Formats: sequence, structure tokens, C-alpha cells
Amino acid sequence: MAKKKNKNSYGEVYALGQHISMSAHKARRVIDQIRGRSYEETLMILELMSYRACYPIFKLVYSAAANASHNMGFNEASLVISKAEVNEGTTRKKLKPRARGRSYAIKRSTCHIKIVLKDTSLYEKEDLFCFKKYEWKKKKYTDMTYHYMYNSGGLWDKK
Repeated sequence: MAKKKNKNSYGEVYALGQHISMSAHKARRVIDQIRGRSYEETLMILELMSYRACYPIFKLVYSAAANASHNMGFNEASLVISKAEVNEGTTRKKLKPRARGRSYAIKRSTCHIKIVLKDTSLYEKEDLFCFKKYEWKKKKYTDMTYHYMYNSGGLWDKK
């Protein structure tokens, strides 16, 4: 079951998949590879990776892009995955019958996946702070505890 919602603020659109039948740890392994990448690059990565978690994540990314183009009118070429979250869902429990009338518990874990896409064409004219090159300034330390920290035994010896 996949819920699709859109978010009107800041040009973001997301798709939410709940109760996906796989471990959250296995889904995070794939999500970490696609976080921060463009939409087209993400689809190529998900098609070529050989994990079972790739197919539901592929469907969610495709659904979020469809939401962006249909509901908000965004171009799919300018979409970037800004956030990708995986949370643990409920655990389904079953009993498997065994010999001599006993039973063993089987636990099937589920997860909730949220994919957020951001349209970068809205921010091309403006200068974003994340795209600016940061200039490093040389700091001059005037605090005396920094200079004598290693000679005096450290800051932790003082009371």
C-alpha cells in the first residue's frame, strides 16, 4: 500500500510507502546509495542494483516524480532526491506448527519508506547557501588555555 501526497512548500513533493514487507536495515542499504542524486540517475542505479529492496523503492521514486509532474507541474529532469527516510513498521507474527504439538513464532518485519523530491529549477536564479563555495579563514587563537592545553595536562585536570 503506497500513499501519495504532495507538499506545496519550497517546491517539494513526496511519496510514502507504508507496511512494505522487508527489513528497515535492508532498505536503508539501498536508500543510502540514492540520497542526494538526480531523478534520472536514481532510476538507473535502482534498475542496475541487484537487491530485493530496489523494486519498491523504484516504484516510490517513480510515484513521487509522477506526483511532481502531474500535481505541481515540475519537469522530471530537474528533480533531485532531497530526503529519503526508512523507518521500522509493525512486525507481523505467525505461528508455525512443529513436531509434538509445539509451535515456533515467525516474525516478519515491515518498514515505512518516504521519498522527498525537490525541484532545482526553482532555485537556479537564486544563490543557495549549499552551492556556494565556503571560504576558510585563518583563526587566531587568543585564549591561553589552547596554547598550554597539552603542556599542563589538559583542560580536564582543572577543578
